[in-house]
Amino acid sequence: MIEKIKELPANMIGFKTAGHIVKGDVDFVTSEVRLLIHDTPQLNYLLFFDNSPTDFTLGAWLHEALLSIKNITKWTRAAIVTDCQRMINFTKVFNTVMPGEFKGFKKEDYLLAVDWTAEKIDLD
Repeated sequence: MIEKIKELPANMIGFKTAGHIVKGDVDFVTSEVRLLIHDTPQLNYLLFFDNSPTDFTLGAWLHEALLSIKNITKWTRAAIVTDCQRMINFTKVFNTVMPGEFKGFKKEDYLLAVDWTAEKIDLD
């Protein structure tokens, strides 16, 4: 299941994953991202993993990758919040191949991730 995180700054969108994730869950994310892009020229995106990457079906992963590619020119900031160090390390790779900034955060740093994604602070 993927649910939209409420009470985030207006210039960003965020989602929280839990349990088993299928392509239909990612379809929900895609439609919400389209609404944000319609209202703003940039995409500030936060994804909070409250589960394991193994909980995603292959179809869900492929659909998420297509979301990234379709909106490649819109990415400004994207944060991945997880306690999986492999995912945090993988997020760093996106900085070299995609426009925009990508950062991984531990769950304990969720509020920092929100502030960074909303462009309230710079890190580095």
